[in-house]
Amino acid sequence: MSKIIWLIPLMPFVGSITLMLFGKNLRRSHIGYLGVSSVGISALLTALLAIEFMQNQEVLETLVWTWMQVGSFAPGISFYFDGLTLVMMSVITGVGFLIHLFSTEFMEEDPSYARYFAYLNMFVASMLILVMADNLLLLYLGWEGVGVCSYLLVGFWYQHSANGHAARKAFIVTRIGDTAMALGLLLLFSHLGTLDIQVLMGKASQVWEVGENIPLIACLLLVCGAVGKSAQLPLHTWLPDAMAGPTPVSALIHAATMVTAGVYLIARTHGLFLLAPDAMIVVAIIGVVTSLMAAFTALMQTDIKRILAYSTISQIGYMFLALGVGAWSAGIFHLMTHAFFKALLFLGSGAIIHCLHHEHNIFKMGGLRTRMPVTFWSFMIGSAALAALPMTSGFFSKDQILLQAYQLPDLGPGLWMAGLLGALLTAIYSFRLVFVVFFGEANTEPDKDTEWRMAIPLSILCFLALVGGYFTIPVVDVFPVTGGSHPAHWVEYVSISVPIVGLVIAYFVFLNRRINIETLTTSSFGRGLGNLWLSGWGIDWLYDRLFVRPYYRLANLLKSEPVDVIYNAIVELNQLLNLWLSKSQTGRLRWYLVSMVAGLIILISLASNLGPGVLQW
Repeated sequence: MSKIIWLIPLMPFVGSITLMLFGKNLRRSHIGYLGVSSVGISALLTALLAIEFMQNQEVLETLVWTWMQVGSFAPGISFYFDGLTLVMMSVITGVGFLIHLFSTEFMEEDPSYARYFAYLNMFVASMLILVMADNLLLLYLGWEGVGVCSYLLVGFWYQHSANGHAARKAFIVTRIGDTAMALGLLLLFSHLGTLDIQVLMGKASQVWEVGENIPLIACLLLVCGAVGKSAQLPLHTWLPDAMAGPTPVSALIHAATMVTAGVYLIARTHGLFLLAPDAMIVVAIIGVVTSLMAAFTALMQTDIKRILAYSTISQIGYMFLALGVGAWSAGIFHLMTHAFFKALLFLGSGAIIHCLHHEHNIFKMGGLRTRMPVTFWSFMIGSAALAALPMTSGFFSKDQILLQAYQLPDLGPGLWMAGLLGALLTAIYSFRLVFVVFFGEANTEPDKDTEWRMAIPLSILCFLALVGGYFTIPVVDVFPVTGGSHPAHWVEYVSISVPIVGLVIAYFVFLNRRINIETLTTSSFGRGLGNLWLSGWGIDWLYDRLFVRPYYRLANLLKSEPVDVIYNAIVELNQLLNLWLSKSQTGRLRWYLVSMVAGLIILISLASNLGPGVLQW
C-alpha cells in the first residue's frame, strides 16, 4: 500500500478535472457516480492503508518526484504517513464520501450539478495534500488549494450578490492569516535551511532553547495562519457568512475538514511549539475566549445554519484550548468526534432545508419530530454529542480536554471553569435548536421526506457520533506523553454534570416553559445584550468601520488620482495619432506614391537647409 499512497489524493483530483472538462456532456447520474466514486475509492484505499499501519505501526515516507531544486533547497511532492495523518485522512475521505453521497440528492435539481462535484472533488484532493505533505511548502500548496475551493463553493450560487460577498469575505479574511503563515515559513527556512517537517522539528530542538524569541515569533506567525483557517478570534467573522454555500459544503468544509486545518498545523508542528510556551498559552487563551464568544452568539441566532456555524467556531476553540495546554491527543480526538457529530448536524439541517421549501428560520419550523423521524433522531444524537452528554463521542473527547486543562499550572483552573461555562452554553443552545425545530406546533409542512441517499449518510454518522468516543486514535508515538496526576474526582464529576444541567435548563426554558425568561429578554438590558450577541458581539460592525469603509473611501479617492491625468493624456494622444494614421490608409496606390514623393522632397529640403555636411553624410 505504501507504493500507491499517492493514488489517494489523485483519485478525487482526476474526478474533478474530468468533471470540469466533460461535465456538460455527461448525464446527471454519471456525474454523481463519478463525483462520489472518486472519493469512495480514496476512502477504501485509506482503510486498507489503515489496516496495514495498525498491524506494523510503521511510518511511511514516499517521494513521488522532486518538485523543484534551488541550490540545496529541493522540496518534493512527497508524503508522510503516521498516526496523525491516518486520523486526518480517515475523516476527510470517510466523512467526505458520506457528504458526497448526501449531495447527490440535495443538489439533484441544481443546473450546475457537474460544477458542484468538480469543486467538491478538488477540495478533497487539496485537503488530502495538506495533511499528507511531508514538507511545509507542499502543505502550504494544499492550504491555499482548500482556500480557493472554499471561495468557489461558498459563492457557488453566484447569481445572488450576497453569496459573492460572503465568498470574497471568506477569501480575504483567511488570506490575512495565510500571509502571516507564509512569513512564518520564510522565517523558519532562513534560520533552519529546510521546510521538511520532520527535519525542521529536529533542527529546531538542536538550534534553539526553550523560550527563545525566534521560535516564539515563528509559532505566533503560524498561529495567525491557523486562526484564519480555523475561524478563531479575531479572524472568525468569515465562517457564519460562509453558510451562504450549499449545506453539504458547510458539512464538509466548514465543520469536518477545512476549519480543522489550523488545528492540524499546530499539532503537526508541536515540536516547534514546545520550544515556545508563551505561544501555547496564546493558543489556549484564543481557544477558550473564542469558545465562549461563539457559544453566547449561538444562543441568539435564528438561522439553523448560523447556529451550527457559531457552534463550529466554539468547538474548534476547545481544540485550540487542548493544543495550548499540551493535550495534543485530546485535541485531535475532539477533531475526529467533532467531524462525526457536526457533519451529522449540518447534513440534518440540510435535510430540513431541502424538505421545508428552503426555510432557514427555526421559529418557522416546529413539530418535525413525527414528520421527519430520521432527521429528528439525527439531531437528537448529534446534539447530545455536541453537548457532551455522557457516553456520546463528544463526551469522551471534551472531558479529556477539560481534565487536562485543569492540570495546567496557574492558568489551569481558570481555563477549566471557562471551558465548563462553554459546555453549559453548548448544551443550552444545542437543545434549544432541537426543542424549537422538532417539538411544538408545525409552522411549515415538509413537502417531501429524506430518500436513501440522505438517510444512509445520516444513519452512519449517527452511529459514529454515538460510538466514536470508544475509538482509540493511533497518535501515541506522534505526541509526547503528557505528565501530571489525575485531578480530584469532584473535578470529573463537575465536568460530567454541567452538560446535563444545560440540557435541563433548555428543557424548562424552551419546551416545558416552566422557566419564563420573557421578563429578562424584554427588559432594556436584556434587549441590548441580546442584540449584542445576535450581532456576534459587534465585531463585524467594528471591522466594517475600522477597515472596510476606510478602504472603500481610499479606493474612491485614488480612482481620481491626479497622476492618472498624465497617463490618460498619453493614452488619448496615442489614440488620436492612431486615428490619423488609420485615415491615411486608403488603399489607393496613387495616394501612397504622392505621399512617398512628398516625404522625399521634404526630407531633401530639410537636409539642404542644414548644410552640405548632412547631404554628404
